[in-house]
Amino acid sequence: MKSIRVLHVHVAIVLFLVCSQNSMAHRRSMLSISKKPDPNDAIVTARWLVSQNFWAVLNTISIDLGGAPWGNVVSFSDGIPDQGTGIPYFYLTNLDPTVKNALKDQRASFTVSEYPLGTCGKIDPENPTCSKITLTGKLILVDEKSKEAEFGRNALFSKHSEMKGWPMDHNFQVYKLEIENIFLIDWFGGPKPLTVDEYLKWKGH
Repeated sequence: MKSIRVLHVHVAIVLFLVCSQNSMAHRRSMLSISKKPDPNDAIVTARWLVSQNFWAVLNTISIDLGGAPWGNVVSFSDGIPDQGTGIPYFYLTNLDPTVKNALKDQRASFTVSEYPLGTCGKIDPENPTCSKITLTGKLILVDEKSKEAEFGRNALFSKHSEMKGWPMDHNFQVYKLEIENIFLIDWFGGPKPLTVDEYLKWKGH
């Protein structure tokens, strides 16, 4: 009987590991595309970074720390991977300091790294060839009755299904970053020249 119990434990462990690996593989399949963009193509790289990622760091001006910058890890989406708009949408509650800050001062920056995608290999995240982008602008509440809010919810829920069940009494709402400036590093030689207009108008899907 003891050997049977041990066998059951071993089987359970194996099944857990297999399921975990399958879940991680599914997650990676949602995150990755067949080929990393050419670093010479700044627009494609910028849109790829935002489209493929699930989370990043959103920075606002703190009302509790005397105007110091304050960063928060947030989930986001600009649409279904490879079909995004380039505009990051967030599902936030006014209980979050990020929202409280934005209600006083809308200025914000949003930094996304290639590293979570697993395409940087063994190099350090700070290595210039491991792409990173900072979008600077204003954190705006989207009118909850608008078509844009519906798009934002669908975009967010397509990547973060758990959000659908978040507490109603926390008043989660759709926010977006109204982009005013783009800072992209995807290779040696400093930031790539890229305008907001070029970034938003790209239709390479």
